[in-house]
Amino acid sequence: MATSVYLSNPSVTINSVDLTDQCTACTITYTTEALENTAFGSTARTYTGGLQNNSVTVTLYQSYAGSETEASIYSLVGTTTSIIVKPSSGAVSATNPSYTFAQTYLESHTPINASLGELSTIDLTFTGGTLTKATS
Repeated sequence: MATSVYLSNPSVTINSVDLTDQCTACTITYTTEALENTAFGSTARTYTGGLQNNSVTVTLYQSYAGSETEASIYSLVGTTTSIIVKPSSGAVSATNPSYTFAQTYLESHTPINASLGELSTIDLTFTGGTLTKATS
């Protein structure tokens, strides 16, 4: 039987700061680069796994209050940090895995992204680093 999952209470921590209450979207892309190892005599191309090339994109409401979005993100531009994402804020388990990005890089940040009459949001894309999944 097929199941559907909707996230009702995910958890997002960036650089040890819980920004769950400011986050509206999160996309994790787990990639291992394909390295071609096709040799003479082969009848089809073959590949082996290379380096991880991961990314995580989060959409956050912009807040300028202390220890909120702007105060937590601004100084991360041009540096590496860690991000932890869980489907639910509960304990880590097989049905609520924890995804940890270590040494992931933030290239840019848009401190102001606002339109009249709308809540201000920012999209951040962290790239590189190692992704690990924990189920206990």
